[in-house]
Amino acid sequence: VQLQASGGGLVQAGGSLGLSCAASGRTFSSYAMAWFRQAPGKEREFVAGIIWSGYSTYYADSVKGRFTISRNNAKNTVYLQMNSLTPEDTAVYYCAGGRSPVQKDYEYDYWGQGTLVTVSS
Repeated sequence: VQLQASGGGLVQAGGSLGLSCAASGRTFSSYAMAWFRQAPGKEREFVAGIIWSGYSTYYADSVKGRFTISRNNAKNTVYLQMNSLTPEDTAVYYCAGGRSPVQKDYEYDYWGQGTLVTVSS
C-alpha cells in the first residue's frame, strides 16, 4: 500500500483545514488508518486513528472535539478534518496504515510522505 497525503497549508488560528490521504492497492479497506504529526523539535505523536470499517475512531486528548478522522473505502481515502486550529497544531502531518489504530508509530507498516500544516496566531 502506498499513501499520499495532501491538504496541508497555512491557516489562521481558529480556522479549519482538511487533510486527505489517498491509498493505492486493493487492500486499503483491510487496514486501520491513523494520522500522526511531528512538530519542529518534537517527537512524532499520534493524532487520530480509525479501524478498517470506520465504525470506531480514536483521538489524542489534545485534538479530541476539534479533529475528526473518517474514511471512504470505496475511494481508498482517509480524511482528517481539523477545526479550531491553534498554533500548537503546527506540524507535518503523516497518514499511516497498520493492523490496528494504536498510538505507537512503530506498529504501522505504511506511511505517507507528510503534509505541512502551519497555524498562524
